[in-house]
Amino acid sequence: MSTYARLPVTFERGEGVWLWDDKGNKYLDALSGIGVCGLGHAHPAVAEALSKQASTLIHTSNLYHIPAQTQLAEKLCALAGMDKAFFCNSGAEAIEASIKLARLYGHNKGIERPSVIVTENSFHGRTLATLSATGNRKVQAGFEPLVQGFIRVPYNDIEALKSVAKNSPDAVAILVEPIQGEGGINIPDADYLSSIRTLCDEQGWLMMLDEIQTGVGRTGRYFAAQHYNVVADVVAVAKGLGNGVPIGACLARGTAATIFQAGNHGSTFGGNPLACSAALAVLETLNSEQLIKNSQLQGANILSALQSQLAGIEIVDTIRGQGLMIGIELKQVCTELLKVCLDNGLLISIQANNVIRLLPPLIINDAEAELLVSKLVDIIKTFALSQTETQQSHTG
Repeated sequence: MSTYARLPVTFERGEGVWLWDDKGNKYLDALSGIGVCGLGHAHPAVAEALSKQASTLIHTSNLYHIPAQTQLAEKLCALAGMDKAFFCNSGAEAIEASIKLARLYGHNKGIERPSVIVTENSFHGRTLATLSATGNRKVQAGFEPLVQGFIRVPYNDIEALKSVAKNSPDAVAILVEPIQGEGGINIPDADYLSSIRTLCDEQGWLMMLDEIQTGVGRTGRYFAAQHYNVVADVVAVAKGLGNGVPIGACLARGTAATIFQAGNHGSTFGGNPLACSAALAVLETLNSEQLIKNSQLQGANILSALQSQLAGIEIVDTIRGQGLMIGIELKQVCTELLKVCLDNGLLISIQANNVIRLLPPLIINDAEAELLVSKLVDIIKTFALSQTETQQSHTG
């Protein structure tokens, strides 16, 4: 179905941060399959894990014990400070599980119509519940009636949350991204998450973090909330967890970890041996190759280089990021740069029509990072010059 406006390219193979199309052209992948391939393409550890598992057992279902799933749950919970994990196949499914968990939590407290607080400009998925939670009218348009039970507030506005606390007795949880990804790499104030944690403790709300894009080392920590020493009650993770193999997880601790009972939720494919083997290989590689540290280092280098080399370019508004999650906000629509970058052997995405989003693989090295910056700076400067010339021709 025509659900994607695909770019005119077909990739045949990949290695590390590089992709090759069916004509032999080489591209630097600064998008990682939309934040998925943190280990880059064709990583030998993942390939070996998949091959080994596929030759023994791919799937049995969750009617039975799955050793790789248990092992993965233990590792993820230890990294995130959680107690239990529910495995699914995507980020949207992880958020669906979080929403269902919050509603059941509310009903268990005697609240007839529990509500979850969400934020403007957020993105949580495209299922009916997750697009209803999403703060983007474009994603929701045409799919009404939307799922009820959400209270929307501005992002990075703790006073708005305090107002909800005073006026919405049915609120039971907050669902928020530590950094908004699809919304344009929006980074909140340093005390935003800790203030939410305090408010949740005061109100008896569940603090639920959407770490689907920010998790698994993307921001220079295993989870973005760890930059602020905040531990949520529920954490949704996916994207980079399987390096391209579909897997997601809803992690929970304390009371939140005890809410689901047998029959409350499920997934046919979720956490099967193949997907869990891939995820275990990813976590082991992140540790053995020190890729969390590399994400922090290379992200800081790329951010600094972009800020330095694009200083004084009138069309550039702000450049922001955390680890290898970087956004360059321009003062006008720049969606045409998708194709321009593609023609120059560079893969990016454009968010909110005017923010260039970079999510390069966590394995990126110094030379590749320098090449990424060089290519992108040249493209932005050329674009800025063309816009200036266009404006002059219109006024002249």
